[in-house]
Amino acid sequence: MYALIVPASTPFVLLAAVMGLSWWEDRILSAPPADPVNAPAETPFAPAAPAQLAELPLVESASAREAAGR
Repeated sequence: MYALIVPASTPFVLLAAVMGLSWWEDRILSAPPADPVNAPAETPFAPAAPAQLAELPLVESASAREAAGR
């Protein structure tokens, strides 16, 4: 019975180990410093003004002139 349980549970044990290490890396290793004395001040984000599109020239086709003439 145990010979079937161990191979079947191995992927789940490995997944739990990887998830535990990921949590440990995120929570423990990347902890922010306790006293950020020389931290650079962040500048606020100011988006650039949107570009103005030039007006397209009006082009009348022959079919448009015929429709307007009717």
